[in-house]
Amino acid sequence: MGAALDHWPAPPPEGWKADDLDRLSEGPNGEPGFFERAELIDGALVFAAPQTRFHQRVLAGLAVGLKARTPGHLAAVNRMDVKLGHRMRPCPDIVVVDAEAADDDDRTFYTPGEVHLAVEVVSPESEDRDRKTKPFRYAEAGIPHFWRVENNDGSPVVYVYELDPATGAYGLTGIHHDRLIVPVPFPITIDLDDLPR
Repeated sequence: MGAALDHWPAPPPEGWKADDLDRLSEGPNGEPGFFERAELIDGALVFAAPQTRFHQRVLAGLAVGLKARTPGHLAAVNRMDVKLGHRMRPCPDIVVVDAEAADDDDRTFYTPGEVHLAVEVVSPESEDRDRKTKPFRYAEAGIPHFWRVENNDGSPVVYVYELDPATGAYGLTGIHHDRLIVPVPFPITIDLDDLPR
């Protein structure tokens, strides 16, 4: 283990910045794609743990449902970074962005002004980030809609939030157990019980 840490990339003197993620490619022992699952949270590199089957199937099912219902000027995209500032670059599980931004295959991140909805599927290792840090930062950046998906005994529960322009914070607009029905950012109905298993 010590040998791997000897080759671990040291942060620059001023700390990690959002643009540094585009320059990190190989891992400490030359592993390709080592940093693909890394996020930058308040200047710290955070590596996602392996996904649970619940996380994987809910993410896939919601992505399919959103992509089928997204109007032409928008697009639902899986696992793309959102650059919230020079020290903050999280990677939501799903984002709904402007179609023009999604059409650019060279992009490695989106800006908050291009994002209409951010979705996080909570995992045990990401509870604090998905429940506290990320929603606060998404709201602070002006992303109008946020969904947090929790595991309730193997069934997804979707907590839907909308940005309050008066406070700049998210307000809870609904908790959805069996069926997700929302009018914004566009009309969406998804049967949560029918997500792939």
